[in-house]
Amino acid sequence: MTRNTTPPPFDAELEPVLAQAGISPTLLPEHLEVLRGPGFTPSLEQLLEGRPIVHEEHLVPGPAGDLVVSVFRRTDHTEPGAAFFFTHVGGMIFGDRFVGVAPVVDYVVEFDAVVVTVEYRLAPENPAPAALEDSYAALVWTAEHADELGFDPSKLITIGGSAGGGLAAGITLMARDRGVPALAGQVVMYGMLDEHNDSNSAQQIDGIGIWDRTSNETGWNFYLGDRRGTEDITSYESASREQDLSGLPPTYVEVGSAEVFRDEDVAFASRIWAAGGEAELHVWPGGYHLFELLAPDAELSKAARRTRGEWVRRLLAR
Repeated sequence: MTRNTTPPPFDAELEPVLAQAGISPTLLPEHLEVLRGPGFTPSLEQLLEGRPIVHEEHLVPGPAGDLVVSVFRRTDHTEPGAAFFFTHVGGMIFGDRFVGVAPVVDYVVEFDAVVVTVEYRLAPENPAPAALEDSYAALVWTAEHADELGFDPSKLITIGGSAGGGLAAGITLMARDRGVPALAGQVVMYGMLDEHNDSNSAQQIDGIGIWDRTSNETGWNFYLGDRRGTEDITSYESASREQDLSGLPPTYVEVGSAEVFRDEDVAFASRIWAAGGEAELHVWPGGYHLFELLAPDAELSKAARRTRGEWVRRLLAR
């Protein structure tokens, strides 16, 4: 069957923001150095400004040396509650632990939660499974230090966006299969889940938006190297390969209708339901990749944050 490669329209409020940002939709290997330069990542000061939040750093044991994690808490935090373990945006190849974390840091104030975010190793210098194993090691450390960090270990939730969404899905599968840690839920935001990059949405988002099909090729090639497309890829590295999605914690999946990851994220939620699991799925009409980060004041972005927060609130009330 011939696929329709005409993309869905962008949201009318979001489209001008994308044009004004002047961000190229296509990332080629030679662009990586620029993306790793200054100006892309938010500063710690920006995350904390005007809010009753304190930040601290820890060095935690990783598979190839110590890992840096950042911990955010309310200044008046006393009652152990939820914790969110965040894995950051960046295609597995750029960014740091602060990229994309701003909407999650909001939960520090909103829910008096603890937020932990990890500085995992990046490809191509450190190909898979480096980022995955770093993230899992930091997740286990987080669970083991619940008392010290000030949260209830029964309310630990994995959350990640884009590449970090793929890592969140991977470490949640690892936690299920290895038996630790126990997780209360997972949040996959516009997740990078399928190394095949051949869905209808991947075909549609080519040369437009943010992080198009070619960008996705660049990211997956750097991350998986010569193993890409072979039987050597694990479902932890590319969650779409997992045959059994039973036994996962309650899952929230969200994605834009006009981004590469749409179809693989929809399929992920659908397969959780097919396995008898619990998932909530939101496809934001006209949303391009990372729209809530690029245009945080747009109505669609506010709706996405509000709806995600409502799901978290219901989950924590159980």
